[in-house]
Amino acid sequence: MFGRHQAAVVRIGFGLAWLGFLLREWPNRRVLYGDRSPWSAGLSDSLLSATHAFTVLSWSDGRLWFETVYHLAIAAAVLMVLGWRTRASAVLFAVTVLSLQNRNVLVGDGGDNVVHLMAMYLVLVRSGLVWSLDARRRAGRPAAAPTGELRAVRDALVTMLHNCGMLIIAVQVVLIYATAGWYKVQGSRWQDGTALHYPLRLDYFTPWPELSALLGSSLLITFALSYGTVIVQVAFPFTLFNRRLKNVLLALMIAEHSAIALVLGLPFFSLAMIAADAVFLPTGFLLRLGALARRGAGRLRADVRLPAARPPAP
Repeated sequence: MFGRHQAAVVRIGFGLAWLGFLLREWPNRRVLYGDRSPWSAGLSDSLLSATHAFTVLSWSDGRLWFETVYHLAIAAAVLMVLGWRTRASAVLFAVTVLSLQNRNVLVGDGGDNVVHLMAMYLVLVRSGLVWSLDARRRAGRPAAAPTGELRAVRDALVTMLHNCGMLIIAVQVVLIYATAGWYKVQGSRWQDGTALHYPLRLDYFTPWPELSALLGSSLLITFALSYGTVIVQVAFPFTLFNRRLKNVLLALMIAEHSAIALVLGLPFFSLAMIAADAVFLPTGFLLRLGALARRGAGRLRADVRLPAARPPAP
């Protein structure tokens, strides 16, 4: 089965991105997607009738139903991160993501589109084979012998769907970067190297005004970052058959998205893109990362473990 560790990272990454967004917007949930939203239920129904998009929130306008769906979305994201019953959790995750996002299509920063797509693809993928509660549960059970041709056909079908899902995710990531890069090539601001100067001057994208002012005031820095962004995005699809070059550009893109999260204040967009990029991470690197995480967790457990109680002095 192809890309078990990559699938696990994609699952955890998108679960965290969606969970973080839902928790941050929990106080504003009714304004974004519920009965207080400027995008009323009537407007939403009119758009849905034209686009035929899916949302369970159209089944009822009641607050109780909305609150149920919103908190089910939080629960589904938690289950995806933990990897508990991932097949059922992936379906619930996809349903809640589509339901909330299609209720109000005006909410989002670009990362929501990626979460929207990947939520559907993750239904096809066996993302709980490693680094999940499902994997831990299976490890504690004795291995079951195959039982007949029907089980063999089922396993082959599941493997085929998983591999197809991973291929679709990889192709989607390539399309995202290819279209973004070629659209940037056609923009005059990207051509003259000043495109990044403008978001660094907008209050909405300046959580650290001093840092944004420092970067935006340097023509050389904005020129290099603008041209570097275009070059990396356009070149990435052509480097997939060269492992070393692909890994270098992948590291640059992950660094770019980390910088976007910090400088422009778009953490969930960046986390969604990094999670999507993870489909191309080398398995050896992920195994070393997993071993490092296990050692860190072991040290943390040892540090917080209480000392054994001493017997009372005679």
